[in-house]
Amino acid sequence: MGQGTSGGWIAFAVMAFIVAGLAGVFATYALPIPMERGFAVDAALDEALIAARGPDPDRAIAALAPRLGESAAPITQGAGSWEDRIQRERAAMRARFIAEEQATALRLRWLVVVVSLMGAIFVGAVVSIVSRRPADPSP
Repeated sequence: MGQGTSGGWIAFAVMAFIVAGLAGVFATYALPIPMERGFAVDAALDEALIAARGPDPDRAIAALAPRLGESAAPITQGAGSWEDRIQRERAAMRARFIAEEQATALRLRWLVVVVSLMGAIFVGAVVSIVSRRPADPSP
Protein backbone atom coordinates (compact mmCIF):
# COMPACT_ATOMS: atom_id res chain seq x y z
CA MET A 1 0.00 0.00 0.00
CA GLY A 2 1.36 3.36 -0.95
CA GLN A 3 1.71 6.22 1.50
CA GLY A 4 -0.95 8.26 -0.32
CA THR A 5 -3.65 5.62 0.01
CA SER A 6 -3.32 4.83 3.73
CA GLY A 7 -5.59 7.72 4.70
CA GLY A 8 -8.27 6.49 2.32
CA TRP A 9 -8.12 2.97 3.71
CA ILE A 10 -8.28 4.22 7.27
CA ALA A 11 -11.38 6.20 6.35
CA PHE A 12 -12.79 3.07 4.71
CA ALA A 13 -12.20 1.05 7.89
CA VAL A 14 -13.81 3.76 10.01
CA MET A 15 -16.87 3.79 7.75
CA ALA A 16 -17.19 -0.01 7.99
CA PHE A 17 -17.33 0.26 11.77
CA ILE A 18 -19.75 3.19 11.59
CA VAL A 19 -22.15 0.82 9.85
CA ALA A 20 -22.01 -1.37 12.96
CA GLY A 21 -22.74 1.68 15.08
CA LEU A 22 -25.71 2.50 12.88
CA ALA A 23 -27.03 -1.02 13.40
CA GLY A 24 -26.88 -0.31 17.12
CA VAL A 25 -28.70 2.98 16.67
CA PHE A 26 -31.45 1.30 14.66
CA ALA A 27 -31.66 -1.40 17.33
CA THR A 28 -32.49 1.23 19.94
CA TYR A 29 -35.71 1.93 18.07
CA ALA A 30 -36.85 -1.71 18.40
CA LEU A 31 -35.91 -2.17 22.04
CA PRO A 32 -38.71 -0.10 23.64
CA ILE A 33 -41.50 -1.79 21.62
CA PRO A 34 -42.35 -4.48 24.22
CA MET A 35 -42.39 -1.86 26.98
CA GLU A 36 -44.66 0.43 24.96
CA ARG A 37 -47.01 -2.46 24.25
CA GLY A 38 -46.97 -3.33 27.96
CA PHE A 39 -47.91 0.24 28.89
CA ALA A 40 -50.78 0.20 26.40
CA VAL A 41 -52.16 -3.08 27.73
CA ASP A 42 -51.65 -1.91 31.31
CA ALA A 43 -53.72 1.20 30.58
CA ALA A 44 -56.42 -0.98 29.01
CA LEU A 45 -56.37 -3.17 32.13
CA ASP A 46 -56.87 -0.04 34.25
CA GLU A 47 -59.90 0.80 32.13
CA ALA A 48 -61.15 -2.79 32.47
CA LEU A 49 -60.83 -2.50 36.25
CA ILE A 50 -62.94 0.65 36.17
CA ALA A 51 -65.43 -1.01 33.80
CA ALA A 52 -65.66 -4.04 36.13
CA ARG A 53 -67.13 -1.77 38.79
CA GLY A 54 -69.68 -0.32 36.37
CA PRO A 55 -73.28 -1.32 35.67
CA ASP A 56 -72.52 -3.71 32.75
CA PRO A 57 -68.98 -5.05 33.12
CA ASP A 58 -69.43 -7.83 30.54
CA ARG A 59 -70.22 -5.43 27.73
CA ALA A 60 -67.68 -2.80 28.79
CA ILE A 61 -64.83 -5.30 29.04
CA ALA A 62 -65.84 -6.93 25.76
CA ALA A 63 -65.56 -3.48 24.15
CA LEU A 64 -62.00 -3.24 25.51
CA ALA A 65 -60.99 -6.63 24.06
CA PRO A 66 -59.20 -5.21 20.97
CA ARG A 67 -57.02 -3.02 23.20
CA LEU A 68 -56.43 -5.83 25.70
CA GLY A 69 -55.08 -8.15 23.01
CA GLU A 70 -54.07 -11.53 24.39
CA SER A 71 -55.05 -10.39 27.89
CA ALA A 72 -58.74 -10.35 26.95
CA ALA A 73 -59.28 -14.13 27.01
CA PRO A 74 -57.94 -14.76 30.55
CA ILE A 75 -60.05 -11.90 31.87
CA THR A 76 -63.32 -12.84 30.19
CA GLN A 77 -62.96 -16.61 30.64
CA GLY A 78 -61.23 -16.77 34.00
CA ALA A 79 -62.61 -17.74 37.39
CA GLY A 80 -63.15 -15.37 40.29
CA SER A 81 -64.24 -11.77 40.48
CA TRP A 82 -63.48 -9.30 37.71
CA GLU A 83 -60.96 -7.54 39.93
CA ASP A 84 -59.14 -10.78 40.76
CA ARG A 85 -58.99 -11.85 37.11
CA ILE A 86 -57.71 -8.44 36.04
CA GLN A 87 -55.01 -8.39 38.73
CA ARG A 88 -53.89 -11.93 37.85
CA GLU A 89 -53.75 -11.04 34.18
CA ARG A 90 -51.85 -7.82 34.95
CA ALA A 91 -49.13 -9.85 36.71
CA ALA A 92 -49.03 -12.42 33.89
CA MET A 93 -48.93 -9.67 31.23
CA ARG A 94 -46.01 -7.96 32.93
CA ALA A 95 -44.11 -11.24 33.12
CA ARG A 96 -44.75 -11.87 29.40
CA PHE A 97 -43.58 -8.40 28.38
CA ILE A 98 -40.48 -8.57 30.58
CA ALA A 99 -39.56 -11.88 28.95
CA GLU A 100 -40.23 -10.39 25.49
CA GLU A 101 -38.10 -7.34 26.29
CA GLN A 102 -35.22 -9.52 27.47
CA ALA A 103 -35.42 -11.68 24.35
CA THR A 104 -35.51 -8.59 22.12
CA ALA A 105 -32.51 -7.08 23.92
CA LEU A 106 -30.53 -10.30 23.49
CA ARG A 107 -31.32 -10.49 19.77
CA LEU A 108 -30.35 -6.85 19.29
CA ARG A 109 -27.05 -7.35 21.10
CA TRP A 110 -26.29 -10.28 18.81
CA LEU A 111 -27.23 -8.11 15.82
CA VAL A 112 -24.67 -5.48 16.81
CA VAL A 113 -21.99 -8.14 17.48
CA VAL A 114 -22.60 -9.89 14.15
CA VAL A 115 -22.62 -6.63 12.16
CA SER A 116 -19.41 -5.53 13.90
CA LEU A 117 -17.71 -8.82 13.10
CA MET A 118 -18.90 -8.64 9.49
CA GLY A 119 -17.48 -5.12 9.22
CA ALA A 120 -14.15 -6.24 10.68
CA ILE A 121 -13.94 -9.25 8.35
CA PHE A 122 -14.89 -7.12 5.35
CA VAL A 123 -12.29 -4.47 6.18
CA GLY A 124 -9.66 -7.15 6.78
CA ALA A 125 -10.43 -8.83 3.47
CA VAL A 126 -10.36 -5.60 1.46
CA VAL A 127 -7.17 -4.34 3.12
CA SER A 128 -5.55 -7.75 2.62
CA ILE A 129 -6.41 -7.72 -1.08
CA VAL A 130 -5.18 -4.16 -1.52
CA SER A 131 -1.96 -4.78 0.39
CA ARG A 132 -1.05 -7.66 -1.96
CA ARG A 133 -1.24 -5.42 -5.02
CA PRO A 134 2.08 -4.27 -6.33
CA ALA A 135 2.94 -0.68 -5.48
CA ASP A 136 2.26 1.87 -8.22
CA PRO A 137 5.68 2.89 -9.61
CA SER A 138 4.44 6.31 -10.75
CA PRO A 139 5.64 9.31 -8.66
